[in-house]
Amino acid sequence: MTEKQRGNRKVMTGLVVSDRNDKTVTVLVTRRFRHPLYKKFINRSKKYHAHDADNSCGVGDTVRVVETRPMSRTKRWRVTEIVKKAV
Repeated sequence: MTEKQRGNRKVMTGLVVSDRNDKTVTVLVTRRFRHPLYKKFINRSKKYHAHDADNSCGVGDTVRVVETRPMSRTKRWRVTEIVKKAV
């Protein structure tokens, strides 16, 4: 099956805040939007558990995650690439 047949998948970029679990990282995704009434910019963040098969991500890395099938009770995302490694 190709990606076209499976449909579009959500892709997000975030910061790795935890890599304690085996083959799992916690990614903090921050989004910025304008309040509909007050027109002020608001930052909202949410944590996602993502599958990291190679255990290659570390705390502080910026990663791109893509939506995937449920891997466990909380894991529904998969790390596709490391955008920027932490120093």
